[in-house]
Amino acid sequence: MVTPTKVLKKWSLFEGDKVIWMILFFLGMISIIEVYSASSNMSYKTGYYWKPILQHASYFVVGVLATILVHKIPCRYFKLIPLAGIPLSVFLLGIAMFTTKVNNASRWLEVGGIGFQPSEIAKGVLIATTAMILSSMRDEAGAQRRAFKWIMGVSVVICLLIVPENFSTAAMTFLVILVMMFIGGIPWKQLGTLLGIIVIAGASLFSFLRFAPDSTIESMSDWPGLHRLPTWASRVRGHGNIPENAADYDLTKNPQVTHAKIAIATCNVIGRGPGNSVERDFLPQSFSDFIYAIVIEELGLGGGAFVMFLYIVLLFRSARIASRCERNFPAFLVMGLSLMLVTQAMINMAVAVGVFPVTGQPLPLISKGGTSTLINCVYMGVILSVSRSAKKKPQVTEETED
Repeated sequence: MVTPTKVLKKWSLFEGDKVIWMILFFLGMISIIEVYSASSNMSYKTGYYWKPILQHASYFVVGVLATILVHKIPCRYFKLIPLAGIPLSVFLLGIAMFTTKVNNASRWLEVGGIGFQPSEIAKGVLIATTAMILSSMRDEAGAQRRAFKWIMGVSVVICLLIVPENFSTAAMTFLVILVMMFIGGIPWKQLGTLLGIIVIAGASLFSFLRFAPDSTIESMSDWPGLHRLPTWASRVRGHGNIPENAADYDLTKNPQVTHAKIAIATCNVIGRGPGNSVERDFLPQSFSDFIYAIVIEELGLGGGAFVMFLYIVLLFRSARIASRCERNFPAFLVMGLSLMLVTQAMINMAVAVGVFPVTGQPLPLISKGGTSTLINCVYMGVILSVSRSAKKKPQVTEETED
């Protein structure tokens, strides 16, 4: 018998995991409030006081609609993503290299007046491809050895196309793929060899950027794909470079890091209150890359901890969804996407509090953005689709013998 409750549940707009929906709601509310506050200086200069927040809010509303649409799609259809996504990502990333540079980087494409970063799409496509390979090339012992070769082949191509314009995005994406391979049961010998190569290469690159002469850095920046080498070197050398005497600190040399630290240092426990930030008028990119510093300044340490808590809950809730999936593909897909969102969030927060060098990674679902907000909402929709439509493992009930 079909009851009214079942009918309402069937036609509900918000199906799937309710905790994930609540996380999206809270992040959205925090985003709208803090972006409005952080962009007030820009609004004052342009004279369009409501334009930044109305634009951001409209993007978020469209993003939620995209989440609703995507989460209605049965998750089995996401297996089709790699077929068109890989060639499309390679094509778009290749074209982006020849577009007009913004801040010495060619990351953006414009289609029909709408700008977007192909790397945002490529990240999700690569995760879906890795999930498909891990689920299809496995046996009772775990992933087969050939799965590692296929994943590395696709990952290297995509990441190498991202590296010249956005090193941090490429490194973060590869880190997520590495964790997915660990979860997916790639043989330890292959993972161990890869980790050894990564450690040696990473240490060598860090040492070079830290200690190489400026003349060498400048001359090598003329090589193909290395035009951002001076930027990478300055960020590595500038991180943690604090003079012993506070009077010698140059407030104008690195205004992002400097004013982010001031914002955090003056927040107290409860903060200044929403809309009362002082450093938003001095902090570059206060509404995007460094919005977490404004969050802490206005909402205090408790507010900053609450935002971090939301991302941690997202990861653990996604892990629970994955553990209940009967099939491997949706489980790997939901873990990969949640890892990507949470890893990016943790890197952004680490940069804002001065633990990590500046990377230019926005805070997912909070920072001001257009297409990045839409794409992240789509990724949330995929996670919700898995929670809604993926076939669940049969529940095992233990019978107690008298």
